[in-house]
Amino acid sequence: MKIPKKTKRYCPYCKKQTEQKIKLVSTGAKRGTLTRGSKQRARLRGLGRGIGNKGKWGSKPAVTKFKRKTKTTKKTNIMYTCSVCGKSKYQKKGIRAGKQTQE
Repeated sequence: MKIPKKTKRYCPYCKKQTEQKIKLVSTGAKRGTLTRGSKQRARLRGLGRGIGNKGKWGSKPAVTKFKRKTKTTKKTNIMYTCSVCGKSKYQKKGIRAGKQTQE
């Protein structure tokens, strides 16, 4: 799906139709490295290494067919930036398209 780099649409801050730049933004933040329950935090605490049963961090069984990834595309958000006031607005949350490129 091709998306133009600029479009004319209503700006809620200027309260009129203005030229706006389009930017593709990835959905969701990346997972934090030191969040509670993260692998890196556990490794820093010295878990999952040494002799004996590793428990949660031990060898995992083979992935079943129900747990395989089924989605082939990622959702992307579109952000519009007004050329007059320079304010940005998220719109069109999570469009799923095969490949999104800007013309």
